[in-house]
Amino acid sequence: MPHGTPAGRLEHKVALLTGAGSGIGAAIARRFRDEGAVLILNDVNKAAVEAVAEDLAGIAIVADVADSMAVNAMFDQITSEVGRLDILVNNAGISGFEHRPDLLDGFTGRAMQRAAEIASGGPVTTHLDSTVHTSGEDWRRIQAVHVDGTFFCCRAALGLMGLQQSGSIVNMASVAGTSGMGGGPGYSAAKGAILGFTRALARDVASRNIRVNALAPGFIGGTNMTGSFSPEFCRLVVAQTPLGHLGEPDDVAWAAVYLASDEAKFLTGQVLSPNGGMYMSQ
Repeated sequence: MPHGTPAGRLEHKVALLTGAGSGIGAAIARRFRDEGAVLILNDVNKAAVEAVAEDLAGIAIVADVADSMAVNAMFDQITSEVGRLDILVNNAGISGFEHRPDLLDGFTGRAMQRAAEIASGGPVTTHLDSTVHTSGEDWRRIQAVHVDGTFFCCRAALGLMGLQQSGSIVNMASVAGTSGMGGGPGYSAAKGAILGFTRALARDVASRNIRVNALAPGFIGGTNMTGSFSPEFCRLVVAQTPLGHLGEPDDVAWAAVYLASDEAKFLTGQVLSPNGGMYMSQ
């Protein structure tokens, strides 16, 4: 670092980011790199995460966070190659629509039709009925990636952070977990569980000087998740957002920088929600 250049907010801190191969995860990785962090980047998409890691001079680890053995192997690698962990960002997630375009098209079509019926003064004859269209397999997979993945990574990270008696964990929730989201019962349930886990874990590890907080973004453009929605549906979302537009991945990335940094040293068990005003009570 050149003489006289101020240190970054995460200077020399080792950070593991899951789901870092694209979208919000890649944006957080870039901002963490800019703030001086040493990056360990995880994703199930090998090509994507290796490309981001090469661009940002990070270490890429391919693992499915829903697999406890894969998570343990990832942390064994971190322990042997790096030896410490200061920051964990549990960002890996799925929408539940990735391989079910029929569910996505059905939900967005019903949502648009119901909105039109409400706007016209009714009667409302179109119903979302998303729960009855969710299979047991779909339900279990979304809980596994979000809830199990967050738990497995936190549990493994505490093995390192506990020895250090320091650390910051940032779990990725959503406005779907704070206010509920029609069309996504599994996703909303998973994100709500992450919020409860975040608060419980924050109390559990505060005595070890480990902070645990959550981010609950609204609809963020420029991601694979929102990219699957139609322009018409996105306009409906924007109409319900007081700031009048979708968020950007950087809106979440900067919030993650804050929570991970020492600037947030008196925050634990809290939820920060970059959502454009869509939901105003956490």
